[in-house]
Amino acid sequence: MNEGELQALVDQETLADRVDAGEYPEWVGRHWESFYEGVTGERDGSPFPCYFGVESVENGDPVYTAVPSLTDPDALLSFRDALLEYLDTYEEKDGDVSFVTFWRPPEGSFSEGDYHEALWHVLNFLHVHDPEPWPEDIPTDTDDPRWEFCFGGEPLFPTCRAPFYDEHDRMSRYCPVGLEITFQPRSLFEGITADTEAGQHAREVIQDRVEDYDGVCPHADLGDWGVEGDREWVQYLFREDEDQAPDECPVTFTRDHPKATAGVDALVAEQASEERASD
Repeated sequence: MNEGELQALVDQETLADRVDAGEYPEWVGRHWESFYEGVTGERDGSPFPCYFGVESVENGDPVYTAVPSLTDPDALLSFRDALLEYLDTYEEKDGDVSFVTFWRPPEGSFSEGDYHEALWHVLNFLHVHDPEPWPEDIPTDTDDPRWEFCFGGEPLFPTCRAPFYDEHDRMSRYCPVGLEITFQPRSLFEGITADTEAGQHAREVIQDRVEDYDGVCPHADLGDWGVEGDREWVQYLFREDEDQAPDECPVTFTRDHPKATAGVDALVAEQASEERASD
């Protein structure tokens, strides 16, 4: 399988079939096994905390891609294009269609600090190479309770699993393979936000299930979008060792657009060509 096929956007059935047929590298299969068993299985009789996620995966709703590098620009541009394709199509599908991304494990040892750095490198790359402007109704200041990561004109909630979590105390965020990021558009949370009765109930149920599944209290950084005192960016990759986690968001977000130049970005070049043609 070439790299382009590896990074293609696929539905869950196709991913599972390709893994079973040995068409993906071994690390993709390990990611898929860890993800599927983690979300649909139980731990000491307790189900995965997010029951919305459990139902979605059991129904085969998510779409997936595998990215062969956390740093290679070509791999990240291909990932950017897969995310754009997802944003263009997810509303046409039935169910809660999240976008699950499996990242090739790094060579050698990788600390918690390295994973924080890798995540924010990926999100910064997306921000710089975003073909759409930052939404007008979302602040760019990460210290604002209504800030959230945006890409392709959409507010998104990326959540991560990683190897540095303790499989005994933070199993819901533990992935033994490498970094895993699940992107969910804000629209998937419509009707279950903190300002709704259904949202408050969902939060209570999920927090109870977190405590049962992980065996520890929910993480101190767990919060709700738009709630004073809660912050989104710290929830993407929960910190375990405060000495390795950033005290402030490592990325500065702006409304300047576009940020990438036509010489290095095909989408920006295409956009510039269209603008010149319309002048």
